[in-house]
Amino acid sequence: MKGLSTSISEKFDGMIWRMETDVLTDTVFIESRKAEDRLVSFSAIDLKSGVIRYKNLAVDEKWLTGIETAYNGILLLHGFQNESSPVHKGLTAIDGEGKILWSNYSYAFDYLSDRGPVIYNAQLQPKRLFIIDAFTGDNIQAASGFEPEIDKQIAYPDSSFENLNVQLPVQAVANSKHYLRYGKFIIVSLHAVNNSGFNQHLFVLQNNAVVFEDILNNNIQKQQPEAFILYKNCLLYIKNKSELKVLNL
Repeated sequence: MKGLSTSISEKFDGMIWRMETDVLTDTVFIESRKAEDRLVSFSAIDLKSGVIRYKNLAVDEKWLTGIETAYNGILLLHGFQNESSPVHKGLTAIDGEGKILWSNYSYAFDYLSDRGPVIYNAQLQPKRLFIIDAFTGDNIQAASGFEPEIDKQIAYPDSSFENLNVQLPVQAVANSKHYLRYGKFIIVSLHAVNNSGFNQHLFVLQNNAVVFEDILNNNIQKQQPEAFILYKNCLLYIKNKSELKVLNL
């Protein structure tokens, strides 16, 4: 720690598989999986207050389900056409307290509009898109297909370091550096060699000085995918694959 501290630090039951942010309620939804037990669970955290809405919530389908999207505090889960198919089918809605509101196994998600989720009935051809009420699952209106998607207000890091001139405490492995500028801050992640493999580091700099640092993964044998995003003024990153941390900038 160099001057900033995390506002949220929460470990989940399994590997964090997916995160979904809801811009209307500033909620982050977490899908975590335990492959050895074939179990999936879901969590919701208010990014403004840090309040955990629910954590490690299991549904009736223990494995073959996942996050589809989120809208106005409602998490929508998808199923699969069958166990060997990646095709999504069916929707289940969960409210902000972890209660199942409705399920429809004929629905399939298409995209998220500014009016709500756009779906279609997978049993009917030709495909007809319509907007549903996320709270009830009811058909609101036919979707034109041209309504803008909800702006998730997420920024992702850049892998180009050509124009970034900063001094870092460790030497990065080639092609392992990612960074993102936000106001007066520069957020950098990189891999550095240690005695038994790599450490994946995160640094936040202000005026070229490190004001926050953490290790995302240590003693790993291969470079890991990028593990942070910026949502509005919140830096979200995953530590050791199963812990979500949030830093307010």
